[in-house]
Amino acid sequence: MNHAEIEQLVNNFVVDTAKGPVDARLQQVVVRLLGDLFKAVEDLDLTATEVWKGIEYFAEAGATHELGLLAAGLGLERFIDIRADEADARAGLSGGTPRTIEGPLYVAGAPASTGFARLDDGTEEKDGEVLFMQGTVYDGNGKPLPNAKVEVWHANLMGNYSFFDKSQSHFNLRRTIVTDANGRYQFRSIVPSGYGCPPNGTTQALLDKLGRHGQRPAHIHFFVTAEGHRRLTTQINIDGDEYLWDDFAFASREGLVPGVVRVSEAQELAKRDVRKPFASIDFDFRLVADAANVPSGEVGRIRAAA
Repeated sequence: MNHAEIEQLVNNFVVDTAKGPVDARLQQVVVRLLGDLFKAVEDLDLTATEVWKGIEYFAEAGATHELGLLAAGLGLERFIDIRADEADARAGLSGGTPRTIEGPLYVAGAPASTGFARLDDGTEEKDGEVLFMQGTVYDGNGKPLPNAKVEVWHANLMGNYSFFDKSQSHFNLRRTIVTDANGRYQFRSIVPSGYGCPPNGTTQALLDKLGRHGQRPAHIHFFVTAEGHRRLTTQINIDGDEYLWDDFAFASREGLVPGVVRVSEAQELAKRDVRKPFASIDFDFRLVADAANVPSGEVGRIRAAA
């Protein structure tokens, strides 16, 4: 069949069969995606077995909750961010901290505190490197933003996240920090490790067929929000990681790799109540004011809550 015939067939299947109320936007999307799929089947001469193996793959990926991981690994989540960056540029919005992907491992409801929080529960401190990270949340004019909300989460030394990894304590390595009167935030934690896709999972199975690894560099996730400003979804990467610029999820970006300072002076150790040298990262967030006629920074998606 040629493409025009396929488009007519899809309209016959989806549009002409409608007898009740229609969600016009949903119908538009289904017609487009189904038409593109039918054309791919025709152009690539896919066999019935290949089509059904594809359906079985997505069924398994859904059953094992890996579709969010797959969206990152195939670049779909990064592509959405690229489009959002382009929309901001068209609207004249600039100067904010770069956005990057959220990933599938956020959990709502982390304990909140003002100014400072300790993220880790202490169980991995002996084997890990203590981390202090601090900075200021600014508006687009460089003015500090008190009462901004900095939600932070990251993996442990095994590359695993609490809630999804049942061996960890409740909300380990997850907190919400409300900035102080000077717009400052600070937290104590451990330097995280990167992680890889489950080696026997559906995402890695596909990446293997594509000749790709499924590794991420060590990183720390953030949601940063303040009244009257656009929500920022971002993450910083730990400088020096071997996968820093080879992230399977395409989330590494210029401006999101702050320097890591190793601190060993006795006076600083005593000041921080730390018994061994620690890592320190300074990183400021810059938010952009809300604007009319610009797509929202909020993304409606199902997220875990504990």
